[in-house]
Amino acid sequence: MPHNAGVSTSAPSRRLASLDALRGCTVAAMLLVNDPGDWGHVFTPLDHSPWNGCTPTDLIFPFFLFVVGVSCALSLVVRHEQGVMAGELARTALWRALRILALGVLINALAWWWMPGVHMRFPGVLQRIGVCFAVTALFALYTRPRTQWGAIVALLLGYWGLLELGGSLDRWVNIASRVDTAVFGHFVYLVDPATGRGHDPEGLLSTLPSIATALLGLRMGGWLRADKQKALVLAGAALVVLGALWSSVLPLNKNLWTSSFVLWCAGWATLALVVFHVLVDQRGWPAIGRRFGMNAIAAYAGSELMQIILPALGWQDPLYRHLFAQWITPLAGPYVASLGFAVAFVAVWWAIVWVMDRRRWYVKL
Repeated sequence: MPHNAGVSTSAPSRRLASLDALRGCTVAAMLLVNDPGDWGHVFTPLDHSPWNGCTPTDLIFPFFLFVVGVSCALSLVVRHEQGVMAGELARTALWRALRILALGVLINALAWWWMPGVHMRFPGVLQRIGVCFAVTALFALYTRPRTQWGAIVALLLGYWGLLELGGSLDRWVNIASRVDTAVFGHFVYLVDPATGRGHDPEGLLSTLPSIATALLGLRMGGWLRADKQKALVLAGAALVVLGALWSSVLPLNKNLWTSSFVLWCAGWATLALVVFHVLVDQRGWPAIGRRFGMNAIAAYAGSELMQIILPALGWQDPLYRHLFAQWITPLAGPYVASLGFAVAFVAVWWAIVWVMDRRRWYVKL
């Protein structure tokens, strides 16, 4: 790989190994649940909830956005305190966020152009990451903690109010889906053939509470910097309880990214952050997942491209059938065969990021 402006040959000097490990484990989990050999045979914990509810898979993307916020607290805020002008940091962050967003759109466009039966989609995971990173970076650089907490409360209560005023929370008819249909038309993840209504789990209106997820990461990152470990544990537990209580009137729902879902996921993410910090940074355990974490966006985007290339070239089905399904299914069943393909997919990307780390290639968009 030639060196260029997008590839760094050394890691930033101020990093917590635990945060890289948590980010990396989250990315590895993303790849695992996104790449089964057979979507008709997926173990329930490795699949999203059909609508209301929360499986372990539903926690993965919120964890990543939470870590985006923690990273802002441990990088942007630190550099600003060291004397780097806020304007310079903000321009760099916004330009990076724009590149992440554009990459997401380009990947979706490639899938639409190359894969039969795939329609163009404008929202997406990378697009949401870009928007949340941009907003969180600006809050980190230009506001105080009190303002950030106020924004979190306003986003969560305001979004709850919008959902209630919008009427039903059912698929297709909720206000988030109606906004996505009005703004993007059929260029969304799902379109109801009967009504023409669209829905996108990374849609426009539901990005508001996802920003709150990243802002909660920003605040928890600030407490991590201040070594408020006990406060983090109490906050994590409190967020889980509050999310569970709120879910009695506003269901946990990843597709709508409900406010109760934000608190529930941020609580578990906070507790995971503490566990990784204690085990890796304080007790010296191996930072499992660190290599994925050092090249998180590269690994995720690269895996998305592989998801397009293999089916488009007609390689996906033969690979799965000959290397996994034909011999695993008779021995252990189709669910294990499907999981075996996903594990192998993650292993391939682990090998890729391992080589990148050994050669000190760190792709920064």
